[in-house]
Amino acid sequence: MSGTEPMGDGTRAVRAGLPEPVKYEPTLPGPVFAAHFHLPGEPTGPYTYGRDSNPTWTHLERAIGELEAPGEAVETVTFASGMAAISAVLFSQLRSGDTVVLPSDGYQALPLVREQLQAYGIAVRTAPTGGDAQLSVLAGARLLWIETPSNPGLDVCDIRRLVAAAHAQGALVAVDNTLATPMGQRPLELGADFSVASDTKGMTGHGDILLGHVSCRDAERAAEVRRWRKIVGAIPGPMEAWLAHRSLATLQLRSDRQCANALAVARALAPREEVTGLRHPGLPTDPSYALATRQMRRYGGVVSFVLPDRGHAERFLDALRLVDDATSFGGVRSSAERRGRWGGDAVPEGFIRFSAGAEDTADLVADVLRALDEAAGRARPRTP
Repeated sequence: MSGTEPMGDGTRAVRAGLPEPVKYEPTLPGPVFAAHFHLPGEPTGPYTYGRDSNPTWTHLERAIGELEAPGEAVETVTFASGMAAISAVLFSQLRSGDTVVLPSDGYQALPLVREQLQAYGIAVRTAPTGGDAQLSVLAGARLLWIETPSNPGLDVCDIRRLVAAAHAQGALVAVDNTLATPMGQRPLELGADFSVASDTKGMTGHGDILLGHVSCRDAERAAEVRRWRKIVGAIPGPMEAWLAHRSLATLQLRSDRQCANALAVARALAPREEVTGLRHPGLPTDPSYALATRQMRRYGGVVSFVLPDRGHAERFLDALRLVDDATSFGGVRSSAERRGRWGGDAVPEGFIRFSAGAEDTADLVADVLRALDEAAGRARPRTP
Protein backbone atom coordinates (compact mmCIF):
# COMPACT_ATOMS: atom_id res chain seq x y z
CA MET A 1 0.00 0.00 0.00
CA SER A 2 1.54 3.29 -1.08
CA GLY A 3 0.89 6.84 -0.02
CA THR A 4 1.26 8.70 3.26
CA GLU A 5 -2.23 10.14 3.60
CA PRO A 6 -4.07 9.18 6.81
CA MET A 7 -6.42 6.22 6.53
CA GLY A 8 -9.18 4.85 8.69
CA ASP A 9 -8.99 1.42 10.24
CA GLY A 10 -11.31 -0.14 7.69
CA THR A 11 -9.46 1.25 4.67
CA ARG A 12 -6.13 0.13 6.09
CA ALA A 13 -7.41 -3.37 6.89
CA VAL A 14 -8.81 -3.81 3.39
CA ARG A 15 -5.61 -2.66 1.66
CA ALA A 16 -2.89 -3.83 4.05
CA GLY A 17 -0.02 -5.79 2.57
CA LEU A 18 -1.33 -5.92 -1.00
CA PRO A 19 1.32 -5.80 -3.73
CA GLU A 20 1.31 -3.11 -6.40
CA PRO A 21 -1.29 -3.87 -9.08
CA VAL A 22 -0.12 -5.91 -12.06
CA LYS A 23 -2.33 -6.24 -15.11
CA TYR A 24 -4.17 -9.58 -15.24
CA GLU A 25 -2.79 -10.63 -11.85
CA PRO A 26 -5.05 -11.16 -8.78
CA THR A 27 -5.30 -8.42 -6.18
CA LEU A 28 -4.08 -10.83 -3.50
CA PRO A 29 -1.76 -13.45 -5.05
CA GLY A 30 -2.63 -17.02 -4.20
CA PRO A 31 -0.62 -19.11 -1.75
CA VAL A 32 2.82 -20.19 -2.86
CA PHE A 33 3.45 -23.86 -2.07
CA ALA A 34 7.19 -24.44 -2.25
CA ALA A 35 9.76 -26.32 -0.24
CA HIS A 36 12.53 -24.89 -2.42
CA PHE A 37 12.99 -22.23 -5.10
CA HIS A 38 15.16 -21.99 -8.21
CA LEU A 39 18.50 -20.86 -6.80
CA PRO A 40 21.44 -20.73 -9.21
CA GLY A 41 24.65 -19.19 -7.91
CA GLU A 42 24.95 -17.56 -4.50
CA PRO A 43 21.84 -17.69 -2.25
CA THR A 44 21.36 -13.94 -2.05
CA GLY A 45 17.70 -13.61 -3.07
CA PRO A 46 14.67 -13.23 -0.81
CA TYR A 47 13.38 -16.79 -1.29
CA THR A 48 15.73 -19.72 -0.93
CA TYR A 49 14.15 -22.48 1.14
CA GLY A 50 10.62 -22.95 2.43
CA ARG A 51 11.54 -23.00 6.11
CA ASP A 52 13.19 -19.58 5.82
CA SER A 53 10.86 -17.50 3.67
CA ASN A 54 7.82 -17.59 1.44
CA PRO A 55 6.15 -14.87 -0.69
CA THR A 56 2.80 -15.56 0.96
CA TRP A 57 4.30 -14.88 4.39
CA THR A 58 5.80 -11.67 3.06
CA HIS A 59 2.42 -10.24 2.04
CA LEU A 60 0.86 -11.21 5.37
CA GLU A 61 3.75 -9.89 7.45
CA ARG A 62 3.65 -6.56 5.65
CA ALA A 63 -0.10 -6.38 6.22
CA ILE A 64 0.15 -7.07 9.94
CA GLY A 65 2.98 -4.55 10.25
CA GLU A 66 0.81 -1.86 8.64
CA LEU A 67 -1.92 -2.56 11.19
CA GLU A 68 0.43 -2.73 14.18
CA ALA A 69 2.23 0.55 13.45
CA PRO A 70 0.70 2.50 10.55
CA GLY A 71 3.17 4.59 8.63
CA GLU A 72 6.19 3.34 10.58
CA ALA A 73 9.01 0.95 9.85
CA VAL A 74 8.15 -2.28 11.60
CA GLU A 75 9.14 -5.91 11.09
CA THR A 76 6.71 -8.77 11.58
CA VAL A 77 7.41 -12.48 11.83
CA THR A 78 4.55 -14.96 11.46
CA PHE A 79 4.35 -18.33 13.20
CA ALA A 80 2.41 -21.57 13.14
CA SER A 81 0.52 -20.62 16.32
CA GLY A 82 0.26 -18.03 19.03
CA MET A 83 2.29 -20.16 21.42
CA ALA A 84 5.05 -20.43 18.81
CA ALA A 85 5.14 -16.63 18.65
CA ILE A 86 5.18 -16.28 22.45
CA SER A 87 7.94 -18.87 22.79
CA ALA A 88 10.00 -17.21 20.06
CA VAL A 89 10.20 -13.92 21.96
CA LEU A 90 10.92 -15.48 25.33
CA PHE A 91 13.50 -18.02 24.20
CA SER A 92 15.25 -15.76 21.69
CA GLN A 93 15.69 -12.92 24.19
CA LEU A 94 16.43 -14.72 27.46
CA ARG A 95 19.52 -16.58 28.59
CA SER A 96 20.42 -18.66 31.62
CA GLY A 97 20.74 -16.35 34.62
CA ASP A 98 18.24 -13.80 33.28
CA THR A 99 15.00 -12.91 35.03
CA VAL A 100 11.62 -12.56 33.36
CA VAL A 101 8.37 -11.19 34.78
CA LEU A 102 5.16 -12.90 33.67
CA PRO A 103 1.53 -12.21 34.59
CA SER A 104 0.17 -14.61 37.18
CA ASP A 105 -3.30 -14.35 35.63
CA GLY A 106 -2.37 -14.72 31.96
CA TYR A 107 -3.04 -17.34 29.32
CA GLN A 108 -3.23 -20.83 30.80
CA ALA A 109 -0.26 -22.17 28.82
CA LEU A 110 2.10 -19.68 30.49
CA PRO A 111 2.72 -21.98 33.48
CA LEU A 112 4.07 -24.56 31.02
CA VAL A 113 6.34 -21.90 29.56
CA ARG A 114 7.43 -20.96 33.06
CA GLU A 115 8.51 -24.54 33.77
CA GLN A 116 10.58 -24.62 30.59
CA LEU A 117 12.18 -21.24 31.29
CA GLN A 118 13.18 -22.41 34.76
CA ALA A 119 14.57 -25.64 33.33
CA TYR A 120 16.89 -23.45 31.22
CA GLY A 121 18.10 -21.55 34.29
CA ILE A 122 15.93 -18.47 33.78
CA ALA A 123 14.36 -16.99 36.93
CA VAL A 124 10.63 -16.31 36.66
CA ARG A 125 8.64 -13.86 38.77
CA THR A 126 4.89 -13.39 38.52
CA ALA A 127 2.34 -10.80 39.58
CA PRO A 128 -1.26 -10.03 38.62
CA THR A 129 -2.15 -7.76 35.71
CA GLY A 130 -4.49 -5.47 37.65
CA GLY A 131 -3.13 -2.44 39.47
CA ASP A 132 0.13 -2.63 37.51
CA ALA A 133 1.27 -5.15 40.13
CA GLN A 134 4.10 -6.38 37.92
CA LEU A 135 5.99 -3.21 38.84
CA SER A 136 6.56 -4.68 42.31
CA VAL A 137 8.67 -7.57 40.94
CA LEU A 138 10.38 -5.80 38.06
CA ALA A 139 13.76 -4.99 39.64
CA GLY A 140 16.62 -6.66 37.78
CA ALA A 141 14.46 -8.28 35.13
CA ARG A 142 15.64 -8.71 31.55
CA LEU A 143 12.13 -8.94 30.07
CA LEU A 144 8.65 -7.93 31.18
CA TRP A 145 5.75 -9.85 29.65
CA ILE A 146 2.40 -8.05 29.71
CA GLU A 147 -1.01 -9.44 28.80
CA THR A 148 -3.69 -6.76 28.66
CA PRO A 149 -6.60 -7.25 28.79
CA SER A 150 -5.72 -10.44 30.59
CA ASN A 151 -7.18 -13.77 29.56
CA PRO A 152 -9.60 -14.80 30.97
CA GLY A 153 -10.07 -12.26 33.78
CA LEU A 154 -10.02 -9.12 31.59
CA ASP A 155 -7.89 -6.99 33.88
CA VAL A 156 -6.05 -4.08 32.24
CA CYS A 157 -2.64 -2.64 33.09
CA ASP A 158 -1.06 0.66 32.08
CA ILE A 159 1.27 -0.23 29.21
CA ARG A 160 2.95 3.19 29.06
CA ARG A 161 3.68 3.16 32.78
CA LEU A 162 5.07 -0.35 32.79
CA VAL A 163 7.14 0.29 29.65
CA ALA A 164 8.66 3.44 31.18
CA ALA A 165 9.60 1.59 34.37
CA ALA A 166 11.05 -1.39 32.49
CA HIS A 167 13.04 0.69 30.01
CA ALA A 168 14.43 2.84 32.82
CA GLN A 169 16.25 -0.23 34.13
CA GLY A 170 17.16 -1.67 30.75
CA ALA A 171 14.44 -4.33 30.49
CA LEU A 172 12.58 -5.22 27.30
CA VAL A 173 8.77 -5.27 27.17
CA ALA A 174 6.55 -7.64 25.22
CA VAL A 175 2.78 -7.25 25.11
CA ASP A 176 0.41 -10.11 24.34
CA ASN A 177 -2.20 -8.21 22.32
CA THR A 178 -4.32 -11.22 21.38
CA LEU A 179 -7.54 -10.09 22.98
CA ALA A 180 -7.40 -6.47 21.78
CA THR A 181 -5.87 -6.92 18.29
CA PRO A 182 -4.43 -3.79 16.62
CA MET A 183 -8.01 -2.54 16.29
CA GLY A 184 -8.17 -2.31 20.08
CA GLN A 185 -4.68 -1.10 20.94
CA ARG A 186 -1.24 -0.78 19.40
CA PRO A 187 1.45 -1.80 21.89
CA LEU A 188 4.32 -0.51 19.75
CA GLU A 189 2.79 2.97 19.76
CA LEU A 190 2.59 2.69 23.55
CA GLY A 191 6.32 2.00 23.73
CA ALA A 192 6.53 -1.80 23.85
CA ASP A 193 9.45 -3.56 22.17
CA PHE A 194 7.34 -6.50 20.95
CA SER A 195 3.67 -6.84 20.08
CA VAL A 196 2.69 -10.51 20.08
CA ALA A 197 -0.60 -12.22 19.29
CA SER A 198 -2.31 -15.48 18.64
CA ASP A 199 -3.86 -14.71 15.27
CA THR A 200 -5.95 -17.85 15.66
CA LYS A 201 -8.35 -15.58 17.55
CA GLY A 202 -9.64 -12.15 16.54
CA MET A 203 -7.10 -11.30 13.87
CA THR A 204 -8.33 -14.02 11.51
CA GLY A 205 -11.70 -14.42 13.18
CA HIS A 206 -13.17 -17.53 11.57
CA GLY A 207 -11.96 -20.28 13.88
CA ASP A 208 -10.41 -22.24 11.02
CA ILE A 209 -6.65 -21.67 11.23
CA LEU A 210 -3.84 -21.58 13.81
CA LEU A 211 -1.41 -18.67 13.46
CA GLY A 212 0.63 -16.19 15.47
CA HIS A 213 2.88 -13.19 14.94
CA VAL A 214 5.52 -10.99 16.52
CA SER A 215 5.98 -7.35 15.48
CA CYS A 216 8.80 -5.05 16.53
CA ARG A 217 10.61 -1.96 15.29
CA ASP A 218 14.15 -3.12 16.08
CA ALA A 219 15.56 -5.00 13.09
CA GLU A 220 18.10 -6.83 15.26
CA ARG A 221 15.42 -8.09 17.64
CA ALA A 222 13.29 -9.16 14.69
CA ALA A 223 16.24 -11.08 13.25
CA GLU A 224 16.66 -12.91 16.56
CA VAL A 225 12.99 -13.87 16.58
CA ARG A 226 13.17 -14.97 12.94
CA ARG A 227 16.26 -17.04 13.68
CA TRP A 228 14.37 -18.82 16.46
CA ARG A 229 11.57 -19.61 14.03
CA LYS A 230 14.12 -21.19 11.70
CA ILE A 231 15.72 -23.21 14.48
CA VAL A 232 12.48 -24.75 15.73
CA GLY A 233 10.72 -24.77 12.36
CA ALA A 234 7.56 -23.14 13.74
CA ILE A 235 6.50 -21.81 10.35
CA PRO A 236 2.96 -21.14 9.10
CA GLY A 237 1.66 -23.06 6.13
CA PRO A 238 1.20 -20.96 2.98
CA MET A 239 -2.51 -21.74 2.86
CA GLU A 240 -2.96 -20.61 6.45
CA ALA A 241 -0.99 -17.42 5.75
CA TRP A 242 -3.09 -16.67 2.67
CA LEU A 243 -6.35 -17.29 4.53
CA ALA A 244 -5.16 -15.01 7.32
CA HIS A 245 -4.36 -12.19 4.90
CA ARG A 246 -7.74 -12.60 3.23
CA SER A 247 -9.42 -12.43 6.64
CA LEU A 248 -7.68 -9.19 7.64
CA ALA A 249 -9.81 -7.27 5.14
CA THR A 250 -12.83 -7.65 7.44
CA LEU A 251 -10.97 -7.10 10.72
CA GLN A 252 -12.39 -3.65 11.37
CA LEU A 253 -15.92 -4.71 10.43
CA ARG A 254 -15.74 -7.80 12.62
CA SER A 255 -14.16 -5.94 15.51
CA ASP A 256 -16.76 -3.19 15.56
CA ARG A 257 -19.67 -5.65 15.64
CA GLN A 258 -18.01 -7.95 18.16
CA CYS A 259 -17.17 -5.08 20.50
CA ALA A 260 -20.70 -3.69 20.25
CA ASN A 261 -22.17 -7.14 20.92
CA ALA A 262 -19.89 -7.76 23.89
CA LEU A 263 -20.89 -4.48 25.49
CA ALA A 264 -24.57 -5.21 24.87
CA VAL A 265 -24.23 -8.66 26.46
CA ALA A 266 -22.37 -7.18 29.43
CA ARG A 267 -25.11 -4.59 29.95
CA ALA A 268 -27.74 -7.32 29.78
CA LEU A 269 -25.85 -9.41 32.34
CA ALA A 270 -25.27 -6.56 34.79
CA PRO A 271 -28.71 -6.56 36.51
CA ARG A 272 -28.98 -10.35 36.78
CA GLU A 273 -28.88 -11.45 40.42
CA GLU A 274 -27.23 -14.79 39.61
CA VAL A 275 -24.34 -13.10 37.78
CA THR A 276 -21.31 -11.99 39.80
CA GLY A 277 -17.77 -10.93 38.91
CA LEU A 278 -18.89 -9.35 35.64
CA ARG A 279 -15.95 -7.94 33.68
CA HIS A 280 -15.76 -6.02 30.41
CA PRO A 281 -13.42 -3.03 29.98
CA GLY A 282 -16.17 -1.07 28.19
CA LEU A 283 -18.58 -1.10 31.13
CA PRO A 284 -18.36 2.21 33.03
CA THR A 285 -18.66 0.21 36.25
CA ASP A 286 -15.68 -2.02 35.40
CA PRO A 287 -12.54 -1.42 37.52
CA SER A 288 -10.48 -1.11 34.33
CA TYR A 289 -12.83 1.25 32.48
CA ALA A 290 -10.95 4.52 33.05
CA LEU A 291 -7.57 3.07 32.08
CA ALA A 292 -8.99 1.13 29.14
CA THR A 293 -10.67 4.29 27.87
CA ARG A 294 -7.32 6.12 27.86
CA GLN A 295 -5.31 3.24 26.43
CA MET A 296 -7.56 1.23 24.13
CA ARG A 297 -9.18 2.19 20.85
CA ARG A 298 -11.85 -0.51 21.18
CA TYR A 299 -12.73 -2.48 24.29
CA GLY A 300 -12.72 -5.98 22.83
CA GLY A 301 -15.28 -8.66 22.19
CA VAL A 302 -14.90 -10.80 25.33
CA VAL A 303 -16.98 -10.71 28.53
CA SER A 304 -16.31 -12.74 31.67
CA PHE A 305 -18.67 -13.47 34.55
CA VAL A 306 -19.42 -16.03 37.24
CA LEU A 307 -22.56 -18.11 37.71
CA PRO A 308 -23.33 -19.68 41.12
CA ASP A 309 -21.72 -23.07 40.52
CA ARG A 310 -20.56 -25.57 37.93
CA GLY A 311 -23.99 -27.04 37.34
CA HIS A 312 -25.58 -23.64 36.84
CA ALA A 313 -22.86 -22.68 34.35
CA GLU A 314 -23.26 -25.91 32.40
CA ARG A 315 -27.02 -25.50 32.22
CA PHE A 316 -26.52 -21.99 30.85
CA LEU A 317 -24.10 -23.20 28.19
CA ASP A 318 -26.39 -26.09 27.21
CA ALA A 319 -29.33 -23.71 26.82
CA LEU A 320 -27.56 -21.33 24.41
CA ARG A 321 -28.64 -21.68 20.79
CA LEU A 322 -26.55 -19.06 18.99
CA VAL A 323 -23.34 -19.59 20.96
CA ASP A 324 -20.86 -22.42 20.45
CA ASP A 325 -19.42 -24.15 23.49
CA ALA A 326 -15.81 -23.80 22.38
CA THR A 327 -12.52 -22.84 23.95
CA SER A 328 -11.30 -20.11 21.62
CA PHE A 329 -12.49 -16.52 21.18
CA GLY A 330 -12.55 -13.72 18.63
CA GLY A 331 -14.58 -15.54 15.98
CA VAL A 332 -17.53 -14.35 13.92
CA ARG A 333 -19.68 -16.96 15.69
CA SER A 334 -20.15 -16.30 19.39
CA SER A 335 -18.62 -18.84 21.73
CA ALA A 336 -18.52 -19.41 25.46
CA GLU A 337 -17.11 -21.91 27.89
CA ARG A 338 -16.86 -22.78 31.54
CA ARG A 339 -13.21 -21.92 31.84
CA GLY A 340 -12.58 -24.00 34.94
CA ARG A 341 -13.02 -27.23 33.00
CA TRP A 342 -9.39 -27.02 31.87
CA GLY A 343 -7.94 -26.65 35.34
CA GLY A 344 -5.27 -24.16 34.27
CA ASP A 345 -6.89 -20.91 35.42
CA ALA A 346 -7.48 -19.73 38.99
CA VAL A 347 -11.19 -19.12 38.45
CA PRO A 348 -14.39 -20.29 40.18
CA GLU A 349 -16.18 -23.37 38.87
CA GLY A 350 -18.96 -21.19 37.49
CA PHE A 351 -16.66 -18.79 35.62
CA ILE A 352 -17.76 -18.14 32.03
CA ARG A 353 -15.63 -16.62 29.28
CA PHE A 354 -17.98 -15.31 26.62
CA SER A 355 -16.75 -14.26 23.18
CA ALA A 356 -19.25 -12.14 21.25
CA GLY A 357 -19.45 -12.83 17.54
CA ALA A 358 -20.99 -10.94 14.65
CA GLU A 359 -24.61 -12.00 15.07
CA ASP A 360 -27.39 -9.41 15.23
CA THR A 361 -27.12 -7.80 18.64
CA ALA A 362 -30.78 -8.25 19.57
CA ASP A 363 -30.68 -11.95 18.68
CA LEU A 364 -27.54 -12.58 20.70
CA VAL A 365 -28.76 -10.74 23.80
CA ALA A 366 -32.11 -12.53 23.63
CA ASP A 367 -30.37 -15.89 23.43
CA VAL A 368 -28.21 -15.10 26.46
CA LEU A 369 -31.16 -13.92 28.56
CA ARG A 370 -33.26 -16.94 27.60
CA ALA A 371 -30.40 -19.31 28.47
CA LEU A 372 -29.92 -17.58 31.82
CA ASP A 373 -33.61 -18.04 32.61
CA GLU A 374 -33.54 -21.71 31.60
CA ALA A 375 -30.43 -22.30 33.69
CA ALA A 376 -32.14 -20.73 36.69
CA GLY A 377 -35.31 -22.76 36.11
CA ARG A 378 -37.31 -19.79 34.84
CA ALA A 379 -38.93 -20.16 31.42
CA ARG A 380 -39.07 -17.16 29.10
CA PRO A 381 -41.81 -17.01 26.46
CA ARG A 382 -40.50 -17.83 23.02
CA THR A 383 -40.79 -15.22 20.30
CA PRO A 384 -43.32 -16.34 17.66
